[in-house]
Amino acid sequence: MAVSLAGLSLPGPLIAAAGTFGYVREFEQVTDYRALGAIVTKSITAEPRDGNEPWRVVDLPAGMLNAIGLANVGVERFMAEKIPDVQHVRQNVRQHARQNARQNGGPVVIGSIAGHRIEEYAAVAAAFDGCEDLPAVELNVSCPNTATGRQFGDDPQQLAALLDAIRPVLASTAMFVKLSPGAPDIVAMAAAAVEHGADGLTLINTYPAMAIDVESRSFRISRGAGGLSGPAIHPIAVKMVHDVHRDVAGPAGVPIIGLGGVVKWQDAAEFILAGATAVGVGTGLFVDPNLPAAINRGLQRWARRQGVSRLEELRGALNT
Repeated sequence: MAVSLAGLSLPGPLIAAAGTFGYVREFEQVTDYRALGAIVTKSITAEPRDGNEPWRVVDLPAGMLNAIGLANVGVERFMAEKIPDVQHVRQNVRQHARQNARQNGGPVVIGSIAGHRIEEYAAVAAAFDGCEDLPAVELNVSCPNTATGRQFGDDPQQLAALLDAIRPVLASTAMFVKLSPGAPDIVAMAAAAVEHGADGLTLINTYPAMAIDVESRSFRISRGAGGLSGPAIHPIAVKMVHDVHRDVAGPAGVPIIGLGGVVKWQDAAEFILAGATAVGVGTGLFVDPNLPAAINRGLQRWARRQGVSRLEELRGALNT
């Protein structure tokens, strides 16, 4: 079940998606961290952010709508207060593994970076680079650029400018770029990311959406529009992973983290067959924090039925 992700050795293929697992330690009492190959922190910005006013998360029949607004403690407090929590979690996993005669160094922790300007991304990247507890970062490029009103994640030129500034800052850290499904051309965005230094891609972020309360005639979340996640977007995410793997990531040898609507092992298997090296779990963790363990069991049985000794042998192995 172990996978290699941009030079990182993960004990398993499942990754807790950014924004769904807090700063890392919050799920300690309700889930087995050994079921995860990696954890992505919530997105960290240069300065603390309170985020949007409530309501900012609502459930929908086929998923969840959110507009958190990047609420976080800021990079200074994150490094001082949350990195020790990362160390605590990994130490506990290693100790538990030794007691059970298992080889598991615990999940790799990936720091998520967000911002509204290149300078903000750069400040967080500089703080993260060289931190041995954060061997990789994921750039959340769905935040609007205040200079143009565009998002870094929907314009290849804007993305290129961001990555050209951030790649040199991350001298010793793997860089993943998390792309938005709202981009006019996800393949073009992936190509720009790879060309300008991405070590890996995360596909996809939440899908732009809206929900209205018909009795009060008001938006269900305070900001109006938000991001849709969960099973509703899974088929969209599978196609985008497939297309990017076929046209960009596969030929370039760049790994993909497939993300969107994974609530059962079959969803994860679809991503792997479409070309994903690892699979993110997000909204499903709100429903069942122990979902990764169940998905792992299903993937192991599936791999045996497929006659392979390593899960990685099934990556991109789609019969067409």
